[in-house]
Amino acid sequence: MSDIQRQFRSFVAGLGASAWISLTRSVLSGKKKNEPAPIVQPASIAGRALTMVIAIMCFLACLTAGAVYMVNKSASAWFDDIASEVTVQVRPSNKADLEKTVTLVSLFLARQPGISKVAPLSPEESARLLEPWLGNSDALDAIPIPRLIAVQIDRSKPPDLAAIRRSLETNFADVVLDDHRRWQSEIRTVTRSLALGGITVLILVAAATVATIVSATRSAMASNREIVEVLHFVGAGESFIAHEFEKHFLTVGVRAGLVGALAATLVFLLLPLVMTLLGGGSLAATEFKRLIGTSGLDWPGYALFIVVVVVVASLCMLTSRFGVFRILKSHD
Repeated sequence: MSDIQRQFRSFVAGLGASAWISLTRSVLSGKKKNEPAPIVQPASIAGRALTMVIAIMCFLACLTAGAVYMVNKSASAWFDDIASEVTVQVRPSNKADLEKTVTLVSLFLARQPGISKVAPLSPEESARLLEPWLGNSDALDAIPIPRLIAVQIDRSKPPDLAAIRRSLETNFADVVLDDHRRWQSEIRTVTRSLALGGITVLILVAAATVATIVSATRSAMASNREIVEVLHFVGAGESFIAHEFEKHFLTVGVRAGLVGALAATLVFLLLPLVMTLLGGGSLAATEFKRLIGTSGLDWPGYALFIVVVVVVASLCMLTSRFGVFRILKSHD
C-alpha cells in the first residue's frame, strides 16, 4: 500500500509541473541555444511507425466522434420536427361525408389552444405519401386512403394532446390522432445504438493507443537503460525520469494527433464533393443530407477533434508515466 501511495503522490506532484506546461512553454518560447539537450533523445523513442500508429488512432477517433456528432445533431432536428407536428387521420368509412368530416375536424382543431396551424391534405397529396412504397399506380385509386390533417403545435404553449384525442374520439367517428410517439421511439433507439457503437470504437482506439505506448515505453527504457542507470547513480528521482519520458511522449501524441485530426477534417470537408462525384450528381448529396440532416460538420463538431487530440496526447503521457514508474519499481 505504501508503494501505491508514494506513486500516487508522485503522480499528483508531477501534474503540478506537468508535461503540458513544459510543452506549452517550449512552443511559446521556442528552442533556446543554451537550453540543455533532452535526456531522452527523440530518435531513441519516437520512430515513424509509432507516430503513424498514433496518427491513425486519432484519425479513427475523430471520424467516429464526428459521425456520432452528426447523427445526434440530425436526430435532435428530427425530434424537434416530430415534436412540433401531429397528424390526424380521417378514415374513409363513408366517402360521401369524408370531405365534410375533414372540414369539421379541421375547424375543431383550429379552435383548440396550443395549435398554431391546421393544414388538411388533399387526396392527391395523401396518395403521394404512399408512392415510395406502392409506386405510382392506378391501383391507388381503388385503395381507401385515409385523409390526413397536418397539425402544427405551438411549442411555447403545447396543447393537451390526450384531451384533444378524447374529444376527437367522442365527437367524430373513424378519426385518429397520431402524435408520432412510435417514430420518436425508433429514432431514439437508432441514435442510442449508433452512439453506443461510437463509444465502443473510441474505447477500442484508446485501448490500442495505450497498448502501443506501453510497448514503446518498454522499448525506450531498454534502449536508454544506461542513461537511466546513470541518473539513478547521481541521485535523480523517479518523478524526474518519468517526467522526461512523458514529456517526449506527450509531444509525439500532440504531433501525431494533429495529423490525424487534420486528415479527419479533410474527410468531412470533402464529403459532399465525394458524394456528388460517386453518386452521379448532386442528387446523392441531397439524399445524404436528407438522411443525416446535414452534409458536413459545424464548428462545434470540429472542436471535438481538438478534444480528441488532447485526450490521445494525455493517454500517451499518462501511459508512459505509469509505465516508467512500473518498470523502475520492478528494477528496485
